[in-house]
Amino acid sequence: MINIAAIEYYLPKNILTNEDIANEFPEWNAEKIKSKIGVESRHFVDDSQTALDLAVEACEKLFTTYDKSKIDFILFCTQSPDYFLPTTACILQDKLGLPKNIGALDFNLGCSGFVYGLTLAKGLISIGLAKNILLVTSDTYTKFLDKNDKSNRSIFGDGAAVSVIEKDDSKADFQYVVGTDGAGYNNLIVENGASRNTSEKPVLFMKGPKIFTFALENIPALISETLEKNRLRLEDIDLFVFHQASSYMLNYLKNLCNIPDEKFFLDMKDIGNTVSASIPIALKLALDQGKIKEGFKVMVAGFGVGYSWGAGILEF
Repeated sequence: MINIAAIEYYLPKNILTNEDIANEFPEWNAEKIKSKIGVESRHFVDDSQTALDLAVEACEKLFTTYDKSKIDFILFCTQSPDYFLPTTACILQDKLGLPKNIGALDFNLGCSGFVYGLTLAKGLISIGLAKNILLVTSDTYTKFLDKNDKSNRSIFGDGAAVSVIEKDDSKADFQYVVGTDGAGYNNLIVENGASRNTSEKPVLFMKGPKIFTFALENIPALISETLEKNRLRLEDIDLFVFHQASSYMLNYLKNLCNIPDEKFFLDMKDIGNTVSASIPIALKLALDQGKIKEGFKVMVAGFGVGYSWGAGILEF
């Protein structure tokens, strides 16, 4: 039904290492950060850089090998848009020099954003509105981090990924599973800066243990339901690529879901948690490392802020 025809990503040039964090917070050991989170360094934007800027860079990389004239729709996932309005996807269309007879929209999701983007792309393709969709996931969470928040500064990095989702009748019509629990909205939140609280600077607040518990309670069932919905078994999947949240959480989930080490992809040591961009970046890394081969079935699963979660299967 759908295929990823091309995939690229872009990371900003500024780098924050574990040593940099440890120098600011002597009680925060660099090795401890690495062992707990699985990150040695992460990238962050300049004050003047935005999610749109990163998206443009990622798209221009992708268009060195993919014909941009084929693009007939833009889906832009971000929780750090340039403006409340207009839609960032509309500005991206102009900056990339894409035709005016294409559709473009933004959607606001975090860690589950890429999976939801795949479902939206599949829907647009299935009704005949588009054939080659530019799915952009770009976030600059570091703009929301307090300089004294050593925990979240250790976790999050900025980045953008772009994928071309195309119609491909040779691929199986895999079904997706999604879920929502808005009761957990305030466990990962930027309370200020939007319409409800306008007076103060936007700052990200996260209750890590609550997010961890949410993942443990929901993701094993998500994996099982996705397999069942597609009439597959765990051993039928060649590789599992989860949202790259932290190595501690992912290893815990891997064991909880009984996924073999060799079928589980984890590589965030030089990137960090890039929110909506983390799954497509991981897919690109896995492809470059030869861990995804032709004919592989890859399960992707995103989960986090919202709470929101989703999973699906891609055939490469």
